[in-house]
Amino acid sequence: MSTATESARSATPAEGQDEHAFLFAQLVLQQSNMAMMLLGKVAHPGSGEVVQDIEAARLFIDQLEMLEAKTKGNLSKEEETLLKQTLMNLRLNFVQTVESSPPPPADQARKEAAPAEQAQPAGSSAAAGPSATETEEHRTKFSKKY
Repeated sequence: MSTATESARSATPAEGQDEHAFLFAQLVLQQSNMAMMLLGKVAHPGSGEVVQDIEAARLFIDQLEMLEAKTKGNLSKEEETLLKQTLMNLRLNFVQTVESSPPPPADQARKEAAPAEQAQPAGSSAAAGPSATETEEHRTKFSKKY
């Protein structure tokens, strides 16, 4: 047996709780740092380049929300506070980023498709399915807001 395995088995329950608390805090901060980097608020540590990927940032925030829901009632006061404050900070930054960022490329595609729809005969667009405007309204109606 290795020394690390022996020391882990001989650890008291209180020491195990402290280690779990540390690992939980580390997980929350890691997810938070990734979300902030993907929101473009923090430069990439390796390249120094600012990256912005709102959908990926949303995934990290959603994972922390899931963690909050699944651990409800099982966290210490400090862990609960860390998670709530982290989520509040990420949500505020997410909203700021979304409001300050230029419109997504889907809006540009919709603007370009509008003249093409006008050129089509009236009967053919109804048979083709929902228009780009209707599809965009559906997406915004059911999108998650923070």
